[in-house]
Amino acid sequence: MATLGNPLASVPISSNPTILTANNEQKSNPSTVPILIDKCANKKHLKQLHAHMLRTGLFFDPPSATKLFTACALSSPSSLDYACKVFDQIPRPNLYTWNTLIRAFASSPKPIQGLLVFIQMLHESQRFPNSYTFPFVIKAATEVSSLLAGQAIHGMVMKASFGSDLFISNSLIHFYSSLGDLDSAYLVFSKIVEKDIVSWNSMISGFVQGGSPEEALQLFKRMKMENARPNRVTMVGVLSACAKRIDLEFGRWACDYIERNGIDINLILSNAMLDMYVKCGSLEDARRLFDKMEEKDIVSWTTMIDGYAKVGDYDAARRVFDVMPREDITAWNALISSYQQNGKPKEALAIFRELQLNKNTKPNEVTLASTLAACAQLGAMDLGGWIHVYIKKQGIKLNFHITTSLIDMYSKCGHLEKALEVFYSVERRDVFVWSAMIAGLAMHGHGRAAIDLFSKMQETKVKPNAVTFTNLLCACSHSGLVDEGRLFFNQMRPVYGVVPGSKHYACMVDILGRAGCLEEAVELIEKMPIVPSASVWGALLGACRIYGNVELAEMACSRLLETDSNNHGAYVLLSNIYAKAGKWDCVSRLRQHMKVSGLEKEPGCSSIEVNGIIHEFLVGDNSHPLSTEIYSKLDETVARIKSTGYVSDESHLLQFVEEEYMKEHALNLHSEKLAIAYGLIRMEPSQPIRIVKNLRVCGDCHSVAKIISKLYNRDILLRDRYRFHHFSGGNCSCMDYW
Repeated sequence: MATLGNPLASVPISSNPTILTANNEQKSNPSTVPILIDKCANKKHLKQLHAHMLRTGLFFDPPSATKLFTACALSSPSSLDYACKVFDQIPRPNLYTWNTLIRAFASSPKPIQGLLVFIQMLHESQRFPNSYTFPFVIKAATEVSSLLAGQAIHGMVMKASFGSDLFISNSLIHFYSSLGDLDSAYLVFSKIVEKDIVSWNSMISGFVQGGSPEEALQLFKRMKMENARPNRVTMVGVLSACAKRIDLEFGRWACDYIERNGIDINLILSNAMLDMYVKCGSLEDARRLFDKMEEKDIVSWTTMIDGYAKVGDYDAARRVFDVMPREDITAWNALISSYQQNGKPKEALAIFRELQLNKNTKPNEVTLASTLAACAQLGAMDLGGWIHVYIKKQGIKLNFHITTSLIDMYSKCGHLEKALEVFYSVERRDVFVWSAMIAGLAMHGHGRAAIDLFSKMQETKVKPNAVTFTNLLCACSHSGLVDEGRLFFNQMRPVYGVVPGSKHYACMVDILGRAGCLEEAVELIEKMPIVPSASVWGALLGACRIYGNVELAEMACSRLLETDSNNHGAYVLLSNIYAKAGKWDCVSRLRQHMKVSGLEKEPGCSSIEVNGIIHEFLVGDNSHPLSTEIYSKLDETVARIKSTGYVSDESHLLQFVEEEYMKEHALNLHSEKLAIAYGLIRMEPSQPIRIVKNLRVCGDCHSVAKIISKLYNRDILLRDRYRFHHFSGGNCSCMDYW
């Protein structure tokens, strides 16, 4: 220990004559050690005192050694390694010393070491753990999320007859709740005879965090019946439960209860009240509370920003942002993510560009992930690529979140090779990184590759989740891999422990429906253990469009509308089916019903990025500055493709048009055709034309894009609502299976 060999110069804490120096070491005795330790201001001073105690023999006085060790272990996480060295020099550590080391590690960045020290203590110490040991080691098990370790410790607690210890029981409640085992947590809670406020609060918080807000509120009511007095921690849990249940009535009652009972309101409780009002949709209550709050922090401000954004009042959200006392990156993140998550990706990118001009605030990982998600929505690969370069230049480590966002952005912007490059550039991948890459392969129609990647995921022992299987089944659907889809679906619960949900059934119905197995799809729906969702019936309706099954389509549409009466997509799909069958009277009747009901078809919108700028086109759009040139190019394109024998597919019209010219003209106004024409005008021949459409591409536009890719020798990448189509040389990557 070279660091201990230096002479003890002095401990520069005060001018008190009892301070040790090299000349007065002999005056020290065990009674002075606590005083000297209290005077140590940092790790350097503790090391100097340690050296002094070794030279004078004070270290071999057990209380003195224990006092020094405790000071080292609990002073800061950075001193813990040194504390371990001190611990190793103690001849026979007492139980207090073992407990202190476990406690220090349990609260450190390396909580697993707390469990290892506990095991070491069991093997090396003559003493059995006491009531102080178990809460510390339970905390360590909580921090490493080890259910098995916690259960083993719980067993030891019971064998040692500590089951009635309140502090230990409260620790176990928190442990089980943190790991999502609410049944075990409640079992421990129910066996406590004399519950204290911590017991009630731990169980209420456990129910809230575990997704059982109703149980949390029921427990709160029982708490009041048993005359246990709630405190502000209790009420934070209650308000969080109300927010999760969107129960404004009980939330308002809880706020009144706080005021009536004089519960001390701090900033945390105020923010919980604010969050409840926002999540329950009462911006008026939230604003009144916000204006009354004497103290506000970044959470308060961002809660209001997020609340206004969620209800679509972006002007109010911006006003709150503009009057904040300081610009914090968390506020920028709230504004960007609110726009992005509420279908306003253009606005999200505008805020990000504004942030770039702000010299006082730098984007962090949350900013970049939200902005990448907005780029993915819009197909803005130039900005997404710039962010990727920025991440590299700033030396930002690719954590799981950023990696997933980059893979998703490149995949949805049509650059699958770049997505794969990011995927393979990282050494560690969690389930979301694997799932994002499987999704990327799926949306580009590489079903076999997605399955191969899933196999590699299994080799790395990463357990798939529900999202993984949704993406995997989508891959099977887009590639016509029916047998593989059946196999994965049937293996979900028995092999992987993932219970199939509504999305998985919808994917399976889609797989079967696209392959023409309509009877099997109907049979699967009839045997579903859960109520079929709108997406399940929508998948069946989509299959009926492919195969022209009018009778089954009418049934599927009816059931879909029972689930979601405002689903305009159901009417559009059924209209397409009627149009394909030539039943124009049925089409007219449907459109009249939509008009009377106030339902409007979502307008088709296609966007294309040129030189970093996103250009959007609606059906029949003439608002673009180059509109004249675009329509001129479109006329030229139509003339050229007609010379190849192309005939427009009129079944994609949603209304009966008598004049042949008007039929053709109506189809030519589709937004994806306008975007392609603009791409032909403004992009270099070597550049792929990348288009993003908000709806499913229609069959006529699909045929036209194939012909254009051959006539103009251009690669066209068109992403619709469900997947990518790569048009090249007159063919599409989907092989017309879509």
